[in-house]
Amino acid sequence: MKSQFLLAAPTSGSGKTTIVRGLMALLSEKGFKVQPFKCGPDYIDTKFHQAVCGRPSINLDTFMTTPQHVCECFEYYAADAEVCVVEGMMGLFDGYDREKGSSYEIARLLNLPVVLVVDAKSAAYSMAALLSGFLNFKKDIRFAGIIYNKVGSERHFQMLKQVCDDLGVECLGYLPKSAAFEQSSRYLGLDFSTESDDRTLIQTLDSKIDWKRLLSLSASQLNTPSVSAKHSERSNETHSVLIARNNESFSFLYQETLDRFEKVSFFDPEKDVPSFENIDLLYLPGGYPEKHLADLEKNERCRKAVKEYAEQGGRIVAECGGMMYLCKAIVTDEREDPENGEYCMCGVLPYTISARKADRKLSLGYRQFVLDGKEYRGHEFHYTQFLGQVPESIVQVYDAKGNQVPTPVLKYKNVLASYTHLYQL
Repeated sequence: MKSQFLLAAPTSGSGKTTIVRGLMALLSEKGFKVQPFKCGPDYIDTKFHQAVCGRPSINLDTFMTTPQHVCECFEYYAADAEVCVVEGMMGLFDGYDREKGSSYEIARLLNLPVVLVVDAKSAAYSMAALLSGFLNFKKDIRFAGIIYNKVGSERHFQMLKQVCDDLGVECLGYLPKSAAFEQSSRYLGLDFSTESDDRTLIQTLDSKIDWKRLLSLSASQLNTPSVSAKHSERSNETHSVLIARNNESFSFLYQETLDRFEKVSFFDPEKDVPSFENIDLLYLPGGYPEKHLADLEKNERCRKAVKEYAEQGGRIVAECGGMMYLCKAIVTDEREDPENGEYCMCGVLPYTISARKADRKLSLGYRQFVLDGKEYRGHEFHYTQFLGQVPESIVQVYDAKGNQVPTPVLKYKNVLASYTHLYQL
């Protein structure tokens, strides 16, 4: 028997990430082996999960993969865990097309009980109408209980608890309203560049959340019929991949993508000079290279080595920040020399990227395209843009609903580059 549940919310901004992070840390401190998961394509929340659980957090996404693949991933990574905690995305029923791809779809697919995190600021008995709608909207998922967030006082909580009593749903506790529990944001994602002190949050959740009751309500037998097959599939992978990785510049990595390779090694483009001997692929994932341009430019030996590898026909996949690194230059408002706003990058691709505030434009959403008979799926999230005319794409890119999007996919020799973060290479 193990406990497994999905934390969701009526809307984004309800505080589920704060409560998820705190619960993962709390349960880990209590001695449980906690396996974290994240609904959807998010590659930032998973960093918080791994930091507190000491295990990679796994994305569960029914657009970028198939339902069968999602089930296999869950079974494989949950096999030796005592508690499986899945963080939802956006609102419970929010997907790329109505509820398609939503947290609800993941809960239904994996038969996970749902814990609803509700922002209770300024709310009283009218909360009953809101909760009644969520509890009764779909009959094919089970709610383990409610956790209230931003509760003003103990008296306020008792009013909210009465709502749960009247609706016949478990009230699992609350998190008081406090500025200490608010997280700063970086673009659309949370700021993972600094470590936060979770001690107050953990202690508060330990005293205000009935986590023992939560584990009891979500306990179930996890069937893992496809775990051995999944392991066999992985052991047959023979590719050797060298990956650019550091804390922020190159950090948006899907664990499931990494685990498909037999041999993985890493280097830091800000500090290291890589060797490309005996590798099948150089992988440059996304991140925030625009925050570390001086260090990337300073490591000229690395930039030249990457360019030489590309010119010699080496296979490279570059995504978003990785693609920016392959370009000729990146311009930004923060350049110390006002007469030269460009930071030199690798020069594999003859384009300049603008990270200036005046040029910032949000590009966000699922992406899909077919290249050389292979279907690629992934997610795009960036504010930077090509300076000047957007390069011509070698294929047409579509969103999740099949609408054309102007995202270019670039090919040079054996280099494949785009703003799309691919789920599987």
